Amino acid sequence: YNEYKSYLRFKVPTMFRVQVPDPDLPTLERTHNYAFDMAVIGGGSGGLACAKEAAKFGAKVVVYDFVQPSPQNTTWGLGGTCLNVGCIPKKLMHCASIYGEIIEEAKRYGWNTTDKHHDWNTLVESVQTHIKSQNWKLKVDLREKSVQYYNEYASLVDAHTIKSVNKRGQERTVTADKIVLAMGGRPNYPDIPGADKYAITSDDIFSLEYSPGKTLCVGASYISLECAGFLTGLGYDVTVMVRSILLRGFDQDCSDAIGKYMEATGTKFIRPATVVKIECLKERTENTAPELKVYYKENGEEKSDIFNTVMFAIGRKPLTEKINPGAVGLKHEENGKIPVNEREQTNVENIYAIGDLIKAPELTPLAIQTGRLLARRLYDNSTLLTDYVNVPTTVFTPLEYGSVGMSEETAVATYGEDDIEVWHARHTPTEHVVSETPDLDSHNYVKLICVISQNNKVVGFHYLGPNAGEITGGFAIGLIMGATKSDFDRLVGIHPTSSETFTTLKITKRSGESIDVESC
Repeated sequence: YNEYKSYLRFKVPTMFRVQVPDPDLPTLERTHNYAFDMAVIGGGSGGLACAKEAAKFGAKVVVYDFVQPSPQNTTWGLGGTCLNVGCIPKKLMHCASIYGEIIEEAKRYGWNTTDKHHDWNTLVESVQTHIKSQNWKLKVDLREKSVQYYNEYASLVDAHTIKSVNKRGQERTVTADKIVLAMGGRPNYPDIPGADKYAITSDDIFSLEYSPGKTLCVGASYISLECAGFLTGLGYDVTVMVRSILLRGFDQDCSDAIGKYMEATGTKFIRPATVVKIECLKERTENTAPELKVYYKENGEEKSDIFNTVMFAIGRKPLTEKINPGAVGLKHEENGKIPVNEREQTNVENIYAIGDLIKAPELTPLAIQTGRLLARRLYDNSTLLTDYVNVPTTVFTPLEYGSVGMSEETAVATYGEDDIEVWHARHTPTEHVVSETPDLDSHNYVKLICVISQNNKVVGFHYLGPNAGEITGGFAIGLIMGATKSDFDRLVGIHPTSSETFTTLKITKRSGESIDVESC
């Protein structure tokens, strides 16, 4: 078998390869007559994790994935939003922006950096090359784990039957004992003239074939602010149009600090404002951006401006309606979210939903964890459920923001203002101490939110500064284990780092004292 498997993998052209069951996989005792034990609709992070985990326990699994082109005709491969048009390309372009900042800062460290120029096409090519390599690896991984993959658009026929259609219009029908819905969502467009014809979304920005030029990012979501941030860092003229507050649902002290930092580093804001109409003054060519006239209302006053690129980031909608939920009586809300119980089970007993389809933080690692735990409960007698509360996340704006647990607003609403103690401080990252940006460093901030009546248990962790993802990911385990403020105080910090600020917090918010950290 191993010789045959090696031959298939390395010597037979892809179109002639067949899937050979791995004899090392466990055998699942079947109590049904369906073709598959599990069918997963959606080849994103959560769906693939669930499928591969189920196959590990001997389940016969099929995965469906098909990407319908965006209004601007952008499409992509296996791997879902995160890999293709989300976390991965976003982080890579954020890194490109950070490297530009490092070039400037390097001068103060003795480096001669005279030629600072960025090429958009080189960045896009590098990002897309990486993504395509990962698309291929995912396909190979499914084959090696004996998971059947169909690049076909799937919909429900009944509770155990799926009909799919490929790009040639050929149909296929299969049956499965369990069905897992993991289709994720797509960006919303506003219902205004010219929006879907001329504007783009995050589906398009990471493979844009022309330099974006003067850009308008519409929305106050983390997607809007992240894209506006890296585009500003790459040297573009960027404006963010905001209807109300920044980063709704996140801690507002931190959200406001991000907005101020972005304004200080060149991103413009129009608020409160909404787009009314978009007109095209000059069509795009193969290598140049169009000229778009944007009509909008700011504080009720009608205004207009001209941009090369308009990107909407005003929310996403789950693809629930696209899979024919009515065929099985699947309940879902008007916004597409599917109600599930603590086991991710829908109102249809054998159908489950995970990831962005349910009411939970829309985060890739959470979807992966949910998918894996679901598969273990179904096929390995596990009882472990997903924790949707203490989930670490990072917003990769120019001033990075990492958080775990509750915002201050949520904590006060949950426990009451008198039972909440907020410990906080400003800090200056060591890598910035020789730079000439004191005003920017004033936005670096840390906060612990504690419940007084529970021995000052930490229920919220918030960090603004460099390397937010790494710092937040490390501390998250403490909140999961029920850490208290005294646990943080007992921890010996690593010097000189931003993370050590959490081990020396002495000032409470209610005291009103200065939160500037003294030097060692």
